[in-house]
Amino acid sequence: MNFYDTTNIPCFGVAGNFTGHLEQAGEAADFKNVKTLEQNAPKAIFPTFLPLKQPNSNSDASVIPDFLTIFPFDSKRIIFPKGEEKLQIEPECAIIFDATWKGDTLTELKPVSFGASNDCSIRKQGAKKISEKKNWGSCTKGFSENQIAADGFESGCLLDAYRIASFLIRNGVVYDYGENSAVRDYSYIYKKLTAWMLDKFNHQLNEGPAEDIHSYLVAAGHPQQIMVSIGATRYTAWGESNFLQNGDKAVVVVYPESKYEPEQIKKMAETGDFSDRSISALVQTVEM
Repeated sequence: MNFYDTTNIPCFGVAGNFTGHLEQAGEAADFKNVKTLEQNAPKAIFPTFLPLKQPNSNSDASVIPDFLTIFPFDSKRIIFPKGEEKLQIEPECAIIFDATWKGDTLTELKPVSFGASNDCSIRKQGAKKISEKKNWGSCTKGFSENQIAADGFESGCLLDAYRIASFLIRNGVVYDYGENSAVRDYSYIYKKLTAWMLDKFNHQLNEGPAEDIHSYLVAAGHPQQIMVSIGATRYTAWGESNFLQNGDKAVVVVYPESKYEPEQIKKMAETGDFSDRSISALVQTVEM
């Protein structure tokens, strides 16, 4: 299966899984009091979408903030948030995991597919939680319709040979937006990332910019699948200082480095031809 409908899958993101991204995004100060075991460790998992609890769940769905129950993903459009000025592409690899529970404890995450994700974010001061900058309604994030089946989650697996590229197309000109980065070069990846995520999903506290996501998952009925965008790449100098405008096209591509050079991927972005099914591409037009 190469496509999972995420309208019933809780979706999350990982903050700070590429060294330097939070500083570029002006968000490092938000995490100054967050303690991590290692200097390069991710900072937190944040929610972007929580479908309402399943009918057979006895949990209290009221713990989930209302705005997080609005499905924010669209593979074609980004609708600009009213009253905001600074909006940036967050180029990521997103993974859908099968989730195993023992009572209220999430015990296992097994990847089933991956693809290109735009964890689009508002850059604004004063947001108390990361999620407040992530979901402002429908068509605010993106996940490619061409997802790629995962064959494991360790060094040497299929995902190990994939890279993330991103571009902004403005007035017909293609600009490199994020640094072309290998998935294997995330600060935390594979078993280390899985162990870290399980700890956060079960034990993350509602403090600072982070939230008690375990209570959300229980309220959502112990979901059997969870999607996680595992971290945004660093920006190019151009991407760091240029924000989205009406009519722009935001492009995120997860592609096999054994088949394509970065220049070839940029040419595909220019032509819009992503017909190779080994490539997961996301192309969204910004609308005011």
